[in-house]
Amino acid sequence: MRPTLPAPLLSSLSELLAARTGLHFPEERWGDLERGITAAAPDFGMPDAQSCANQLLSAPITQREIEILGRCLTVGETYFFREKGSFDVLEQHIVPALLRAREGSERRLRIWSAGCCTGEEPYSIAMLLDRMVPQAGAWNVTLLATDINLAFLRKAAAGEYGEWSFRSAPGWIRDRYFQPRRDGRFKLDERIRKRVTFSYLNLADDTYPSLTNNTNAMDVIFCRNVLMYFSAERARTVIDKLYRALVDGGWLIVSPAETSITLFSGFTTVEFDGAILYRKDASATAPRFVSQVSAQVADSLQQSWRLARENMPSENRPAPEAFPEAMSAPLPSADAGHDSAPIPAEPDRPSRKARDCANQGRLDEAAEWCREAIAADKLNPAHHYLLAAIQQEQGQGDAAAQSLARALYLDPHFAIAHYALGNLRQSQGRHGEAQRHFANALALLRAHPPGEALPESDGLTAGRLAEIIESMHRPQHAASL
Repeated sequence: MRPTLPAPLLSSLSELLAARTGLHFPEERWGDLERGITAAAPDFGMPDAQSCANQLLSAPITQREIEILGRCLTVGETYFFREKGSFDVLEQHIVPALLRAREGSERRLRIWSAGCCTGEEPYSIAMLLDRMVPQAGAWNVTLLATDINLAFLRKAAAGEYGEWSFRSAPGWIRDRYFQPRRDGRFKLDERIRKRVTFSYLNLADDTYPSLTNNTNAMDVIFCRNVLMYFSAERARTVIDKLYRALVDGGWLIVSPAETSITLFSGFTTVEFDGAILYRKDASATAPRFVSQVSAQVADSLQQSWRLARENMPSENRPAPEAFPEAMSAPLPSADAGHDSAPIPAEPDRPSRKARDCANQGRLDEAAEWCREAIAADKLNPAHHYLLAAIQQEQGQGDAAAQSLARALYLDPHFAIAHYALGNLRQSQGRHGEAQRHFANALALLRAHPPGEALPESDGLTAGRLAEIIESMHRPQHAASL
């Protein structure tokens, strides 16, 4: 399609989209840009592409507008076990090595599908692991799936697919994991569906890796057919973040069309029969790899306070007169630590070490450091929040809920803890309680300047978290404070 909109308009629109969404439309792709804006115009209430473009350029882009643009400007074309070579490597080499390495230690696997589209990719991973992981109940398996397109995420979470999603997929998956419906579609087995956690994330804009959104300490990241939408500069930024989101020895899997010696120079390029993968430099303790590889290449806050107090052990419960002081105490920095960072002076060292260990996937050690931090400063809600994040990664949902309740007892205005507890309760099927915490978080966030970074959020701003809550959870009203 040859563009018909004025070149200056398309140029300005391209720059705006690159800055706000990361989507890159150089001049040779302006026809694709115009086609996408034409498709988006009705959702913006505009009669044509030019009116839509002018509206976008006249005011800051809202979260709702980003969702519409993400849907219209990207291709939601995928199917189960797409690019089979990557799944063969996962099944034949990577997962067996991880299972052997962790059999006698922390039995955990963490995999992230970044840019998951309508869910076929993460569900393919879930089905593969269902066949491979012995005694699945004895392993803590995290399957995170994120996308910028909310419509895709909602479809993915529903777990219903048509014939087109099964093209080129192994015949056994439909017989084993799907039930036919009268309308000709197929419903995914609930057991597999529940193994994947879907969440909104803008790879070009949001903060990661982070304990807050569970994007840290990943063993494997699938990021296929996503980087192609970014400029080279933005792609390098995203790749750097994905590198830091991996544990030592972790794997990044991109599509064959996205392989690049320059962009992935920080990784070790590993060539398999039928696929090229990128590995983060392995430490001496990383899982060793054996394969045919060439390594060259509230309904109110008060209600939450009461709930927290009921769940809090008496030995950790501060005296009533200490509560106001705890509410006003400053929270420590939430900067994600690295081994090379200077060790802070006491008393922050246990908390920093806990973050370091958690970001490297050493969860048992992280929990011990966190408990040391709590022992030294029981009234600091940040320590309990950090312990909750670690416990949730360990698959200890009930313990994580208790730690979050303690954090909210100490500071009922701790917005990120309300958000975390809402997510946890929603994953446990306690939707009413989850919505109360989302509403509380949203009400608290509105009292902050949108650009203010939230404590314990790894740089997430109040405005960004409010957008995420409104987009993903859409509470009908905020609880009154």
